[in-house]
Amino acid sequence: MEILAPIFGFFTSFILIYYLSALNRSNLFLALFFLCCNLIVLVYFGLHFSNNQFWEAIFFVHFLPLSYIIGPLLFIYVRTTISDSKRFTKKDWLHFIPAFLILIATLPYTSLPFDKKFEIAHQIVKVTEDYSLNFYFISFEFILYSRSIHLILYALLSFFYFRNRTKIIINKYGMVPSNHTIISRWVNTLIFIQLLIASNSLGHMTTLYHQFTFLNIKSTDLFSELYFFRICGGAFLIQNFILFLNPKVLYGNISYNIENDSEGIIEDIKSSIAKKVTPSANFENVDITLKLYLAKLPFIKKGFSLSQMSFDLKISERVLSNYFNKELEKTFGEWKNDQRINYVCKNIDEGKAKDITIEAISINAGFVSRSKFIDAFKDRKGVTPSAYIKGLAE
Repeated sequence: MEILAPIFGFFTSFILIYYLSALNRSNLFLALFFLCCNLIVLVYFGLHFSNNQFWEAIFFVHFLPLSYIIGPLLFIYVRTTISDSKRFTKKDWLHFIPAFLILIATLPYTSLPFDKKFEIAHQIVKVTEDYSLNFYFISFEFILYSRSIHLILYALLSFFYFRNRTKIIINKYGMVPSNHTIISRWVNTLIFIQLLIASNSLGHMTTLYHQFTFLNIKSTDLFSELYFFRICGGAFLIQNFILFLNPKVLYGNISYNIENDSEGIIEDIKSSIAKKVTPSANFENVDITLKLYLAKLPFIKKGFSLSQMSFDLKISERVLSNYFNKELEKTFGEWKNDQRINYVCKNIDEGKAKDITIEAISINAGFVSRSKFIDAFKDRKGVTPSAYIKGLAE
């Protein structure tokens, strides 16, 4: 039965990867994060449940670097989800240095003949449980401890980064995006599960080397091998299951968009599934779709972005970007400001803006500041908003 957990997990990872063509970059890191998590579950199965010496030899040491990838992928996913930048930068490679070092450190084992690996793995896992293999510059004990601590630190880093970024958004816009509740609940769930897995793993590793008593309970009972693998494997399985309870994450993109009242999980899934649109798609179809979309005035909302627009229309950012650059011969930012200025002028022409200030007009149109609104207005109309209003009055 245990093998069903990683199989189920690979299925969820496949769904995430399959729909990446219509999502922003943050979902790539989520897909890789889930893939690594489920590979870890497969390692647990191969080592402790399969009773197959071949799989023991395969999974004993070879996948240790994988444990140092989960934390960085979680953090990069959280960062790219809540920040404006979705790019993987050169500095991000620094997060994977520990995994690379572990890969080098374990070479004395991974470079052995397979029959020797077979013998060592089975002897340690099923007989002695004495994890005292010698590696380059670090011990096996250090790796078993540090991988749990490494994941705990990255989970905490993700948590505090999310909180700090939320404060920045509130200070900048005076409010959080309407989808913030979904994002917060989802991110905190991922972080909590990783903390649970890592702390349980750390307790079990401590028991292997240093037995202790806590509240008159022996560590061997509190962190027994059975509890350890059931909790870790179960937590990863629950993580996959929770993903299916968040269809906007599984099939779509938790961007900053206006939430509609939910019509049920089935409708959520239908509305979140990405449409398959290629870069060579007929721009006339995009134009028709945009006309219906613009009737809802999405561009007047603060934080309106190409990513949000991609999510709302279920059209990839690449297709939309090509549409603006090639068909309209302008950037998305220029197009967005065109829509906002046209919206403002329409309200002014209809007399809806005569009793409010220029600052209020700019806020209602979605501009971050009064000065940016005036600059955008002047670039398009040749005069300031005040002069434009005065000209109409005369």
